[in-house]
Amino acid sequence: MVHGRDHKLMDVPNEHRLVKLHRSIRAVAIPITFLLLFVSMLGVISITYYFAVEKVNARSTTLKIATAKQDMLSLDDALMQVIGQPGSARTFEFGDSGGQVNVQPAANTLIVNISDGVDIAATVCNETIGQVSYVLPYSESPDSGLFLKGDSRTITDQSGAVMTQLYIRSGAEHPEILLHYRPTVSYTTAGTENGKTVNNIRVYIVNLNASDPIALYGKVPLKISCVTTQISTTTYDLSYKPESLTLTASLDGASGQVTVPVSSTSGGAIIKVETVFCNVRIQRWLR
Repeated sequence: MVHGRDHKLMDVPNEHRLVKLHRSIRAVAIPITFLLLFVSMLGVISITYYFAVEKVNARSTTLKIATAKQDMLSLDDALMQVIGQPGSARTFEFGDSGGQVNVQPAANTLIVNISDGVDIAATVCNETIGQVSYVLPYSESPDSGLFLKGDSRTITDQSGAVMTQLYIRSGAEHPEILLHYRPTVSYTTAGTENGKTVNNIRVYIVNLNASDPIALYGKVPLKISCVTTQISTTTYDLSYKPESLTLTASLDGASGQVTVPVSSTSGGAIIKVETVFCNVRIQRWLR
């Protein structure tokens, strides 16, 4: 009996120690649980914040690109308003879309050749005609290759195409919105002269190479003015009957051509080729 009582006495401390251990585990488990919940909550908040910031940044980038596009379209509108009106001028200000405005008068080489496949083979233009670009401050753009105005043809005729080429391309480091102008050809007949049909072919060229070189960030005020309009004429008096005249243009390395019909009589044809340079200057506008 003594042995049994001693055994019960030994069980009481053991049970007491187990209760204390259980309470200790519960006491430790509660803060650990709260700590795990707190860490998990911080993780969720951090991830949510990250995606929220990324979404805001993406929207901000999209808005700035859209603003830069609209500014380049507005610049083209202002420039087209002064073409063919020497002495006229417009002012325009680029907004701050985070990129760089570049006016490059020495860029964009244009070569225009004419040929009838027989005797006529001449170059009517071989010089740089300038361009304007807006370099976006982003590593890539989903719109690379997109034409905002015009298309990829390097020369156009009277089919309703505009002279403007405004598009987004991949630059040396960042995408850029590029604005330059391509030659446009018009064609008319003007009766007869010396028994030969007179054909008037006119090549219009917007020339920006009188502009000031500009490379600026932020808001950039500009003045666009038409300096002069120069016309040079070459006349071809032909005794044969050419069917057409082909004009080939190489613009900034890309080539294209248009073919215009030539009217003749039995005595031949007279072809008058006029090259019209609309010289436009872009410079900083000091208010």
